[in-house]
Amino acid sequence: MFGGMAIIAQWVIPIVLISWLGIGRERSRISWALKGAAVSLYVLAAALAGMWPFDPRIALALFGIATLVAATRSFAHARSAQALPVAQRSRVRAGVLAMLVLLNGALAVHLARGRQPPRVPMIDLVFPFANGTYYAVNGGSNQLVNAHNMTLTSDRFRRWRGQSHGVDLLKLNRRGLRADGLMPSDPARYAIFGEPVLAPCSGAVISTLDGLTDLEPPRMDREHMTGNHVILSCMDAWIVLAHLREGSVCVAPGDTVAIGQRLGDVGNTGNSAEPHLHIHAQRPGTVDAPIGGEPLAIRFDGRYLARNAVIRRTVAP
Repeated sequence: MFGGMAIIAQWVIPIVLISWLGIGRERSRISWALKGAAVSLYVLAAALAGMWPFDPRIALALFGIATLVAATRSFAHARSAQALPVAQRSRVRAGVLAMLVLLNGALAVHLARGRQPPRVPMIDLVFPFANGTYYAVNGGSNQLVNAHNMTLTSDRFRRWRGQSHGVDLLKLNRRGLRADGLMPSDPARYAIFGEPVLAPCSGAVISTLDGLTDLEPPRMDREHMTGNHVILSCMDAWIVLAHLREGSVCVAPGDTVAIGQRLGDVGNTGNSAEPHLHIHAQRPGTVDAPIGGEPLAIRFDGRYLARNAVIRRTVAP
């Protein structure tokens, strides 16, 4: 989930931009303000849209503080500068900075729109875990915050279109990390591995799969996209809970389940780069394309989750 391009976009570029803001000297206060706006907009977008190995609120706080320090440092020079750029070179520079503000502003607006629910029917579910702190690594209504959205329009992904508004959930340990290490190969070192998955709605079990082996991250099994899984029928929709641990599925087709009933445990099977729970809602699929039904949006306990939303759960025993 945390590839090379993601590292560049959410780490390298923000650090370079913040350094540029703090070290660079502008010859006019308007250029300083434009630079600060351009850097702040990109850094905010990177913090909110990035996929982090720790509590995403830490990234937002660190980048926010660093940007503020850099802006304060550079303002000491800009305060004594002229208000408006006079020289032609300064005017051109201000124009370039204004273009960066517009571009990064458009990025921020697109990010904000992705954090809003899509205009499709919404299914209300109960959060599928009990105690702990969790966060959504995928969730939202566009690809900037939810990689599953790529299946909405391409015929190539038609068989998996039902997952388009799905949510991927990770768990944070007591240190605020998703795993013991940056990308350990042992699935058991991830905080969410083995976590009991609870029925998010009352309904009937449509189908299940168990017996697939848990993989070492970042290996993936693209032949079995959902891995070990359970599909429930609730409220005229199918609810798919995927990537469960081998041997953990404890319901069978035809069973009736109640909210909060254990279905299995989180694992790392199927098309999964690391242990997590994938959950989505869709209209009923077919035998040939069980997750190809029309995608539906989901809320957990009344909350729509976009990438990096943090959920704290405390359920009395």
